[in-house]
Amino acid sequence: MHFRLTRRRLLGRLGLVLPASTIFLQACGSASRLTPTALPPSATPLPAPATPTNLAATATPVPTATTAPPTFTPTPAPQGMTSPDYAIQVFLWGSAVANRDLALAKEAGFRWVKQSIEWRYVEPHVKGTYEFNEPDRLIDLIGKLGLKVVARVDNQPVWARSDKIFPGSGPPDKPQDLADVLHAIAARYKGRIQAYEVWNEPNLAREWGNVAPNPKDYVTLLKAGYEAIKAADPDALVISAGLSPTTASGAVAMPDIEFVKGMYLAGGGQYFDALGAHAAGFKAPPDVSPEDVAMNATYNHGEGAAGRIYCFRHVEDVRQVMVANGDSAKRLAVLEFGWTTDTRPNSPYRWHAVSETQQADYLVGAYQWAMEAWQPWIGFMSAIYVAAPYWTPNDEEYYWSITLPDGSVRPAYRALAAMKK
Repeated sequence: MHFRLTRRRLLGRLGLVLPASTIFLQACGSASRLTPTALPPSATPLPAPATPTNLAATATPVPTATTAPPTFTPTPAPQGMTSPDYAIQVFLWGSAVANRDLALAKEAGFRWVKQSIEWRYVEPHVKGTYEFNEPDRLIDLIGKLGLKVVARVDNQPVWARSDKIFPGSGPPDKPQDLADVLHAIAARYKGRIQAYEVWNEPNLAREWGNVAPNPKDYVTLLKAGYEAIKAADPDALVISAGLSPTTASGAVAMPDIEFVKGMYLAGGGQYFDALGAHAAGFKAPPDVSPEDVAMNATYNHGEGAAGRIYCFRHVEDVRQVMVANGDSAKRLAVLEFGWTTDTRPNSPYRWHAVSETQQADYLVGAYQWAMEAWQPWIGFMSAIYVAAPYWTPNDEEYYWSITLPDGSVRPAYRALAAMKK
């Protein structure tokens, strides 16, 4: 199967989501992921891409769907963002090698870095008392290299919740408390932090105070954050939280499609400049559609129609919700995407591990798919990760990364650096 898109293939494959009833949690980008017990785990046009990677040697051929996509309204290019734009998640907080890792991002041609600014470190002990030494250092380093920043802000301090779930993550008792710290950050770094992600994966109970996710409650938090950021820095982009692709529901999680629908029902569409999404590729190559994954047990983990989420192009299902709610003029930002090489015997990610060569091909192929099929509505796409210097092979994030903790690079890094952008 060749990755190069023909005009006929470009006219297809934006499908509707089917109900999901089985449980699978995939929580990309957190410091840790969910480990299962009895259950299975979870625009400005760019130059034409270089000759795409041939995925035939690594992918099982699948039927081609023929559903025509809707026509999308061209969107503006906030902060000079191309469609797609190139981002990578980094882990600079407290790092003695932050300059090294930023140089790796720059040298690979990334234009944005995604960096967590955890609330609990900025306002740790007393409301209104801020500690800005470390974010000052990092924003200075990033700015000197001419990179743009998307700051993920989440993880409440102990004083912000009466149930003291620290170090667990959950929304504050008072949304205004998050709004106040976001206003302080946006005022201090006006024009230097270009975008903010408000919270992370609120469709998982483990990120939402260990209670059932509630999109209406998240919209309340998002609204407070949006208004605070815009009051301090009107030009900053506010991006809704990236959501975990999951087939789980009930007390532990809510599928991302249902969560986004709930956000719109709660009026959330007016409180973000771009919709955030996560796009783990799982086992499938980047050009395989959700419909095709639903028909292929190798890719859908034996979950049938519910397993259509297990592919990079699940983003297209998320986009359909935006279009159905009259929000096609906004962009969608992929806040995390990648493929893991984790083949450890007890790893919950072993079933969808790929080789290092496949990881490299698929990451390049994902950007190529976006260039050819997702313009003009796709914004920046943040690959995972430049490895944190303290990770070891015992950490599952180690296997998603395109570099190693010592700063050496994997095939995926070299492929992305060589990719025409």
